Amino acid sequence: MTSRALSQGRVGGGPRPELRALPLAIVLAAAALVVSSARSPSRLEPELSWAPPSWAHPLGCGEGGVDLLALVAHASLRAVLLAACVALVGFVVGCPLGAGAAVRRGRFERGVARACDLVQAFPTFLLALVVLSAVRSPSRVHLGLVFVLTAWAPFARLALAQTRVLRDQAFVEAARAIGVTPARVVLRHLVPNLLGVVAVQLGAAAAAVVVSEAALSFVGFGARDGVSLGVVLDQGVSAMLRAPHVLLVGAAAVFVTSVSLMAAGRAFDPTFARRPRRK
Repeated sequence: MTSRALSQGRVGGGPRPELRALPLAIVLAAAALVVSSARSPSRLEPELSWAPPSWAHPLGCGEGGVDLLALVAHASLRAVLLAACVALVGFVVGCPLGAGAAVRRGRFERGVARACDLVQAFPTFLLALVVLSAVRSPSRVHLGLVFVLTAWAPFARLALAQTRVLRDQAFVEAARAIGVTPARVVLRHLVPNLLGVVAVQLGAAAAAVVVSEAALSFVGFGARDGVSLGVVLDQGVSAMLRAPHVLLVGAAAVFVTSVSLMAAGRAFDPTFARRPRRK
């Protein structure tokens, strides 16, 4: 390990990660924002119900003649906003909890690990069904609160596991040997090494929220205060034979949105580094 890597508190001295996946997510988000600002998903044209794709409606029309492009754009943006909020709250709560438990060790560390096991053993989708079934008119706030109840556990477990490895590394031992305070060891040497791995979990958590939100809307337990990708899937299933393009559009929207979020997080993975060119 070089002295530069030791001073920066990094495991290895590889180059910074590639960000090739970010342009895809940015372009998709910008396109959805432009479309959502130009078209309204509430505009109905009954004479175009279940119409196939055309120049006027590139993705076709759904039930009541709603433009699928506008519907998918609005629903995707709302899903991404919800997913981002849930993932960030899970990160803010889970990462300090897991890292602090690993540094403190003892009963606190074991208690946090057991709490993560307990939360992750209970399916989030089933919990959401139970909670939302008791709400008369579920909203995005209700969905967010349900997802946050379990979103912190993967971040805490990841931070706990990574900190357990990092706390025994040579650069941490060297920092302790020269008298660096524990708080500075955590902030200067441990936290920077956690950010790359946690960014991957941010993308994965956001993608999971997008899929779960669409699934809840599909089975009738989604938010009632706006459009959802699950509504497009529901329309597509009900008209699978006469308008198969609706189901294809809904499934593709869920897939592209979730994969884009995962790709954006993957871009910050420290193992996803640029290989040195051969001379």
